[in-house]
Amino acid sequence: MDAIPLLTLKRLPKYLDVLNRFKKAGLKMVSATKIAVFTDVHMTQVRKDLSFTGVVGTPKIGHNIEQLIIAIENCLNWNDISSCFLVGVGHLGKALMGYQELHKKGLRIIAAFDTNPALSDTYYQGIPIHSMEKFSNLLSRLHVHIGILTVPADAAQGIADQMVENGVLAIWNFTPAKLILPEDIIIENVDMSSSLAVLSRRIAERLHIDKA
Repeated sequence: MDAIPLLTLKRLPKYLDVLNRFKKAGLKMVSATKIAVFTDVHMTQVRKDLSFTGVVGTPKIGHNIEQLIIAIENCLNWNDISSCFLVGVGHLGKALMGYQELHKKGLRIIAAFDTNPALSDTYYQGIPIHSMEKFSNLLSRLHVHIGILTVPADAAQGIADQMVENGVLAIWNFTPAKLILPEDIIIENVDMSSSLAVLSRRIAERLHIDKA
């Protein structure tokens, strides 16, 4: 399987959203130019990104929308539901457990874990919650390869180590901790603090301009 550039991977879901909107509107074909208009991505870049799907458009007509949707979902592996474990059933963890779009995007949380004994052997949004004592055993027995971290930063490294030791190949890290793991482990960091810092600064700049 050929590697797809990171920035292309981040743009493909944007194209997919637009294509699904076109499909609902009854359109059958779409050009890269039209996708570019609705995504604010230059049409040359759109064409380059879509080339990774293997779908070839027809000159002056464009791409078949249905075929392109399927091809992008295949590229993103969203047509193959991947099971994962979540560790840290706090507010953020529960929000992810209740986020139905994850399932549509090919990710299914099949179990969650937490150190709070009050949560052990309970359910949230139909997902079982277990104590951390069961984590390693269930992880290795069920051959889960994706882990989601929504724990306090000081606990992240230890749990990530447990994940890797028991077969996890990819970690979705929602903590501010910088994980030190083998190079072949895939880590996707979601740094909400950085995003909030940018948002806060931009608001301050905007208010300053308005007052000037």
